[in-house]
Amino acid sequence: MAAPEFGSLPFTEQIEHFRDKVPLEAQAWTDIWEGEHARAFVVAGAMKADLLTDFKTAIDKAISEGTTLEEFRKDFDQLVERHGWSYNGGRGWRTRVIYETNLRTTYQTGRFKQMQDIKWLRPYWEYRHSDLVQDPREEHERWDGMVLSADDPWWKTHYPPNGWGCQCTVFALSKRDLEGKTLAQLTDRLPIFDGI
Repeated sequence: MAAPEFGSLPFTEQIEHFRDKVPLEAQAWTDIWEGEHARAFVVAGAMKADLLTDFKTAIDKAISEGTTLEEFRKDFDQLVERHGWSYNGGRGWRTRVIYETNLRTTYQTGRFKQMQDIKWLRPYWEYRHSDLVQDPREEHERWDGMVLSADDPWWKTHYPPNGWGCQCTVFALSKRDLEGKTLAQLTDRLPIFDGI
């Protein structure tokens, strides 16, 4: 039996989080209030339960089986035709938003759970800005490389995705990982300097 390719293993925490989301009809993304997005599956303008269920199935396939954006677009086209759904925006933009938003948010939620489970071993988190963003936010660039305790309240409001289209991520670090970092890379909010 051949070894699995890198990145080909299912991400259990991500899959479970997505499957726990409840389909919720909404005319616009803003109809759902802040934290409710973490628990609801929404496709703006999809106002029929069966359409939402079919979209959720297509996204579930993308997450659990590693479906590409192009494959999702084929599913999208079939769903739109079957349900007669008239959506806003161009097909390319709309499919990318639905696909990437759901994959990114559930991925980061899965990472958060994993890092919570090992914070006894890796009790510090490092914010990392993604250089792939076309229009980076200045504050996200300023946070790049910032290290805080995993329990710091800052993470409650700043854990990625941190705003629309955010591609930032967080890495869990041990005390040993911090030994290679300079003082300038660390924040004064951490009570870690005594033990290094």
